[in-house]
Amino acid sequence: MTAFESQFPPMASRTHEVCGPSAMTFAVALGARLGGKVLWVREAWRSEQINPVGIAPYLDPQHLLLAQAQNHLDVLASAEEALRSGSVALVVMEVTQPVGLTEGRRLQLAAQSGKTMGLCVLPEGMGSNAAQTRWHCAPIFDAANAAEDSTLQRWKIIKNKSGTNKAWSVRWNAQTRRINVVSEIAQR
Repeated sequence: MTAFESQFPPMASRTHEVCGPSAMTFAVALGARLGGKVLWVREAWRSEQINPVGIAPYLDPQHLLLAQAQNHLDVLASAEEALRSGSVALVVMEVTQPVGLTEGRRLQLAAQSGKTMGLCVLPEGMGSNAAQTRWHCAPIFDAANAAEDSTLQRWKIIKNKSGTNKAWSVRWNAQTRRINVVSEIAQR
């Protein structure tokens, strides 16, 4: 049985991928878990914005650096430079197109060189073979706690170069600023 703590946070000095309706939650929770500065790079044409107040329960907005790039390739190039520099704890890349094997490999080498972690937030089905892990994250409706808490999630590793695929039900604990695993029995 694979323990959640052995998989989250994912392997350091590597790039990982996340998809699904709760991919953004995974990204900010990972940033909170790693501590330090987070660079978030996205394509400038996207109309939705990241609200620092919305992520404050997870990640101190003062630790978030937002950058906009002209296009998909500029997002990847900016992320590669940031990973190589090692000056942030996490580089989040929001992309809308597939990441090619060459680009994915360049990101892996940059993460290793800078000793930092990369996370690519992407649409489902657009993963790169170069990614160390790929996670799928989705909310779980919890009728018993619907009025007070909406953080119950199902996080699954759907690709893992160094282990097995596994799924966990998790919940964000705002007081400790950590992800807690919720047992299947406790959900009933």
